[in-house]
Amino acid sequence: MLDDNHSESALAGWGEAEAPRGDPSPLGDRSAAAPAKARPAERQERPAKEAPKPQQKPDSQPETKDKPEAQQDKAAFWRRRPLLTLGLVALAALAVAAGYVWYDNGSHFEETDDAFIAARQTDIAPKVTGYVVSVPVTDNQHVKAGDVIAQLDTRDYQTALDQANAQVAAAKANIANVEAQRDVQSAQIAAAKAQVDQAKAALDFAKQQAARYQTLAQRGAGSVQNAEQYNSQLGQQDAAVKTAQANETVAERQLEALKAQLLSAQANLAVSEAQRDQAALNLGYTTVRADEPGRIVQLTAARGELAQPGTSLTMFVPDELWITANYKETQLDRMRPGQPVEFTVDAYPGRTWKGHVASVQPGSGTAFSLLPAQNATGNYVKIVQRVPVKLTIDSAPSDVALGPGMSVVPDVRVDPSPSLWERMTAWWSAK
Repeated sequence: MLDDNHSESALAGWGEAEAPRGDPSPLGDRSAAAPAKARPAERQERPAKEAPKPQQKPDSQPETKDKPEAQQDKAAFWRRRPLLTLGLVALAALAVAAGYVWYDNGSHFEETDDAFIAARQTDIAPKVTGYVVSVPVTDNQHVKAGDVIAQLDTRDYQTALDQANAQVAAAKANIANVEAQRDVQSAQIAAAKAQVDQAKAALDFAKQQAARYQTLAQRGAGSVQNAEQYNSQLGQQDAAVKTAQANETVAERQLEALKAQLLSAQANLAVSEAQRDQAALNLGYTTVRADEPGRIVQLTAARGELAQPGTSLTMFVPDELWITANYKETQLDRMRPGQPVEFTVDAYPGRTWKGHVASVQPGSGTAFSLLPAQNATGNYVKIVQRVPVKLTIDSAPSDVALGPGMSVVPDVRVDPSPSLWERMTAWWSAK
């Protein structure tokens, strides 16, 4: 317990601190000699007056006061700047309208950046062996169908052609000789037939003579000798007829042999003519020409080079070009052959060309690759496939060089109806 002096000083201090809060009273003039019985009552009231108040969050009371003030400040800001408010609202509405127009116009087209120019480029190579004597073209030169790309030495092939022509002439002469022999043999056959007729006539006369003298000998008017003589002549004439007939048969058989020789000579002529034609082709192969219009690319032919069959002299890119566009399979729902296409080439920005859809490949690009994907596994992950679409170029530009591998961005119009943007531009143009 506190001593009396300390208690009295504490009560005196408390009374002085509480005096300003209430009405002026003699409490402020209390002295240390106050009655002791009043001190317990004052001690009991002190805890009630100094009871701790409930603590509040330091920021709760400022929020309730500052929040309405911030809203009032914002509202006052917009009221003080009505033009800025209208401008921002109009800009937002314009952005929404422009976004809708852009979306509506884009829904009429299908676009991809996975597209390239393609062509059936080929290697130009000779078919025969020979030294290159001239190369009248240069790199990246445009040539027409039939233009000379390289010229090989023709002397060996010209000699072979002359030899083949001589063999053809010899075969024709042999045919003519056989045909002449056939004509002679035909005359011999005619002579043999005449001899047969003559022998048959003599045989008929010999038969008559033999019959006559045989009758005379039987009657005694003629000698037996004459009868036997004419019988012998009859036999001789009969043998002469058979000999003439045999000669006729031999002549006819000889004619058949001459016909076979004629066929053989004609076959030899055909072989000689084929050799001549082959020699002429080989001579023509010494001139390497362009089969169609196109451009010379990566020219390697040089004068004095010994060109071998199949050895590349240059790469050739024909004028017939198209676009291979690898669209996602989710973009093919409304894509059909014949739909118009507009495309740009990365090499020539700012220029647009037209074309149309030629065909859609029946299968994704990976299905026809060297190692197609095998999805029959347990860790299969579905991804969107790319499908090649062939786009033809309606009118290829002549003032620029387009070639295989150039990047293209095509837009296929899948919806023929005009978009809102097109209707707006058409209306503005008409106005």
